[in-house]
Amino acid sequence: MGQTSSEKPQKGIDMKETMREWCRLLGTKKFWVELLVMTMGMFVASSAVHFFQVPSQLVIGSFSGLALVVYQLFPIMSVGGYLLVINIFLLILSFMLLGNEFGAKTVYTSLIVGPMVDFLGWLLPMKQSLFAVAIAGTGQVILDPWFDLLCFVLLLGLSQSILFSINASTGGLDIVAKIVNKYCRLNLGTSVMVCGCVICSMAFFVNDVNMVLVGLIGTWINGLVINYFMEKINQKTRVFIITEEYHKIQDYVINTMRRGLTLHPVYGGYSNQQQMQIEVVLTQDEFSDLVDFMHKEKIRSFMTSDTVSQVHGIWNKRHLLDFSGE
Repeated sequence: MGQTSSEKPQKGIDMKETMREWCRLLGTKKFWVELLVMTMGMFVASSAVHFFQVPSQLVIGSFSGLALVVYQLFPIMSVGGYLLVINIFLLILSFMLLGNEFGAKTVYTSLIVGPMVDFLGWLLPMKQSLFAVAIAGTGQVILDPWFDLLCFVLLLGLSQSILFSINASTGGLDIVAKIVNKYCRLNLGTSVMVCGCVICSMAFFVNDVNMVLVGLIGTWINGLVINYFMEKINQKTRVFIITEEYHKIQDYVINTMRRGLTLHPVYGGYSNQQQMQIEVVLTQDEFSDLVDFMHKEKIRSFMTSDTVSQVHGIWNKRHLLDFSGE
């Protein structure tokens, strides 16, 4: 009995700490910025589905494509409704395998994508593709899915890349791709390609071979687009600075920019004197701020920089909704 009574207060403390953490997050600027980014990203993805995928019945390797297949086989609810059902199932996997932050953000994006698609369908109903061409006097309409395909994968890939960069996703296939990325060490674009091709194969039940081939090509392009945008988003600038006033730069980087740096003792080949070299990895905006600071302080230096495609480890800032304690 004594042991049982001692455990109850511990649970109460954990709940209070969790509530305080949520209250703290709700009061931060980053929370609302990321919420806005997620909302806009999902609006872009929903627009891609409504304006380009649904009218041309493109079964690109995504769960919106799977929802479209199921809708054509069992039209008992809308495409958005099927999207919502599929995403609810996958959310359980995201919390179990990808952590609280990714799961919490994906809960939000997954819950709004279906209603967004349905809202766009009510506001701007699409009877046919934007690129459909009507033949005068015959009543026939020629569909060209390639323009819809290109527009769809570009918008969807942009949305996916933005959300991946803040440890979120559009839900659905992205959850599965993120799991493959984590446990199989494939990059995100390749993970989307692999998982998407599996979904595309299901389209043989409802679409002809040509449309399925279009979907497979679209899945491949979608993966390439994600890899391209992710590389651009993740690019950083590595800076090397040799100066006698390295203490000023060290103080600015650590205390103002909140970044770490490395100091290397180096010898000048001409002067044969020992000096200190600073090595620091920054975003492009931070690099511009550092250059402005050095000009303002009139620091004499020799500085070089190069592009780093990826950065892993403790350089990255802690994510907003990480309650894992890791």
